[in-house]
Amino acid sequence: MIISASTDYRAAAKRRIPPFLFHYADGGAYAEYTLQHNVSDLSGIALRQRVLRDMSSLDLSTRVFGESLAMPVALGPVGLCGMYARRGEVQAARAADKHGIPFTMSTVSVCPIEEVAPAISRPMWFQLYVLKDRGFMKSVLERAQAAGVSTLVFTVDMPVPGARYRDAHAGMSGPYAKWRRYWQAMTHPCWSWDVGLWGRPHDLGNVSHYLGKPTGLEDYIGWLGANFDPSISWKDLEWIRDFWKGPMVIKGILDPDDARDAVRFGADGIIVSNHGGRQLDGVLSSVRALPPIADAVKGQLALFADSGVRTGLDVVRMLALGADMVLLGRAFLFALGVGGEAGVSNLLSLIEKEMRVAMTLTGARTIADITADSLVRA
Repeated sequence: MIISASTDYRAAAKRRIPPFLFHYADGGAYAEYTLQHNVSDLSGIALRQRVLRDMSSLDLSTRVFGESLAMPVALGPVGLCGMYARRGEVQAARAADKHGIPFTMSTVSVCPIEEVAPAISRPMWFQLYVLKDRGFMKSVLERAQAAGVSTLVFTVDMPVPGARYRDAHAGMSGPYAKWRRYWQAMTHPCWSWDVGLWGRPHDLGNVSHYLGKPTGLEDYIGWLGANFDPSISWKDLEWIRDFWKGPMVIKGILDPDDARDAVRFGADGIIVSNHGGRQLDGVLSSVRALPPIADAVKGQLALFADSGVRTGLDVVRMLALGADMVLLGRAFLFALGVGGEAGVSNLLSLIEKEMRVAMTLTGARTIADITADSLVRA
């Protein structure tokens, strides 16, 4: 398959990787309405075309938390990247590094922090959940600081796991899941050779480091599920705010009141996110939640957004609605599954080209020029 657009990677990934992994990445919670609206609501935002404005010079660069970025995009935290390509977190981080943007490592990565951090030249970001096992949290934060992680991304919209029915249908969970995954691996030989054979160990690197023993997919579902903490509140984040020396970003904000609470708490940034539609079905798409949150807190902290972003046009739409930076999730994971580091690098090149076209034809020479004036007003 010829990859000529950022959206081509999903179809290619569906063919290359086993169904349990494809649908784990592609699926959402319950009937997946929010998952669908994340994409449709965003693509429905109309850009305002302007012409004859001398757009011969464009600058996509920006600064976030003192870091210079080549464009206002980051690779967001996605669990189990190392199951989509051989040592996938390392490959994705290298691609982001080459393009001058941050890579955000997930708590539940296959590769541990100590394997990924030395592979790149710029500091990576790290994502963490509030878990019942506070010893794990303290341990992983200490390791992240020792590895030079610059920014902590704290995910707060998973006090309980969402109901992801597609996982059971595809073999990620449910009856006979282990044997169904083995069969799927056998029928996808390219993946089996690259990841199944040469991508080992297939465990949760950060969790294994803490527990002192290998952890696999069964442990991923069991350990993480047992450690979600429905009692989470802002006070549970206070010791982390005191402990962590760098910027702290709260991920999973959809309501302006929660955004105001994040400001009062002292967060350095928030991510407007519904977890890619993987938690509570029926909530607002991120792009619909973003404008009122921007009205409430814009300028008081860094304002990021994710969920539904597939193209460079989507990035421009999010920026025009108030985001300072946009995080990619499924888009880069599918590219990783298809082509590893080269796939993610190509995706980022496509994102940049699409942004340049959008900026040229909306009259925005710099990222600061991408404002509400770049959109058709309803």
